[in-house]
Amino acid sequence: MWQHVVFAIFIGGLVGAVGHLKKHGKLIMPKRTKQFIYLGFLEEMVLGSLASALLVLSSDASSLLKVAFLSMLAGLGGEALIRSLDLIRAEKK
Repeated sequence: MWQHVVFAIFIGGLVGAVGHLKKHGKLIMPKRTKQFIYLGFLEEMVLGSLASALLVLSSDASSLLKVAFLSMLAGLGGEALIRSLDLIRAEKK
């Protein structure tokens, strides 16, 4: 079971990084400003990894093929979550 979770974290992070490349066209490195730390591509990798690990834990996936498929879906879902949060912030301005 833990092997599936580690595999899901890896796949979800990879899909998050690919989504970042697709959205920005390049990898934006983490940087520090006076007010906060911008995580860049790491933000989407962490969200994709976390989403895929939680989905695999809650779905009881039995094979590595199911784990890979669920992890890819969750990694893309993490990207969609970031996009929806950006839209909410843009509407408030």
